[in-house]
Amino acid sequence: MSQIIIKMERPFVEELFARYKTQIGNDFLGYRNHVYRTITYTMHFLGNAKEHERLVEAAFVYHDIGLWTDHELAYLEPSEAVALADNQKLGLGFDPDLLRGAIHWHHKIFPYTGPHQEIIEACRKADWIDASKGMLRKGLGKNVIAEVENAFPNLGFHNTLLRLAKDYGGSTLIGGIKVTRGIVKW
Repeated sequence: MSQIIIKMERPFVEELFARYKTQIGNDFLGYRNHVYRTITYTMHFLGNAKEHERLVEAAFVYHDIGLWTDHELAYLEPSEAVALADNQKLGLGFDPDLLRGAIHWHHKIFPYTGPHQEIIEACRKADWIDASKGMLRKGLGKNVIAEVENAFPNLGFHNTLLRLAKDYGGSTLIGGIKVTRGIVKW
């Protein structure tokens, strides 16, 4: 694979985030950097194909948003609903099945096969890299992951997920079980 391209500014991402920044609150910068890291990995897997960039950006802005908009640990469907509503309301023009699929399957354990496979699978791999803090590398070198993480520091994002599991689930253990049952796909 070629060298990874890191874009420090993504105006479309910031435009979409503007509607939710207050709702996400103190968790915003950590989530924002998670989104930038996953977009960077996904675009790398897609050969930085410009025609996929806006869709990938939108999918990742919305992929976990249900944690804050709906206060749900099973947040995939709420995240999909917010993305699809904005897609229609804002006239973004994305294929609803592709947008929904990129969000719905991003926690799938095994490779995704089906409609829009190339994009959905790239999104899935990217999120697993970041969710595992680079322990799962999906073909990327440690140095590449470190470069992306240095550009977009974690800023407590993974701790936020643990806190939300506890807050919404009553305890970290119960919340963790609810998250796993609600979002992990086989």
